[in-house]
Amino acid sequence: MLVVKKKEKADTVEEVRTKAKLTNAIDEALVRRGQIRPEQVRTYQADALVDTGAVRTVLPVHVVQQLGLAITGERIAEYADGRKDAVGVTEPLKIDIDGRTTVEEALVLGDEVIIGQTVLETLDLHVDCANKRLFPNPAHPDQPVVKIK
Repeated sequence: MLVVKKKEKADTVEEVRTKAKLTNAIDEALVRRGQIRPEQVRTYQADALVDTGAVRTVLPVHVVQQLGLAITGERIAEYADGRKDAVGVTEPLKIDIDGRTTVEEALVLGDEVIIGQTVLETLDLHVDCANKRLFPNPAHPDQPVVKIK
């Protein structure tokens, strides 16, 4: 995985991070169906690493457990050094960044939450390395627009 980084000085590297609210999407569906109360929905507030080299969202085991997500299968993950491992894939979770939301599965590995390309594309967010932030696509500042063609 290639981490989005900006070189400031020869030895200093900075990361792009964002606040993300993660929610168990199954819990939200159960609330809509009247099977659990809204206060029972499990959430996690993350200071997530933005990684444009990562295709999918990545969650560490402790976040998966806090959200109560089941592992529904496996995928092969390839690391930057070429190693490959079978890793777990979660049930759906809702990802909210700056009021823009999407639902997707995540890969289970590592020790921090990583936001990859699928979330950035779906939420129509761009990466500003110079200012270490995400910002809405200027062509669609009010809401995400997903390209179909």
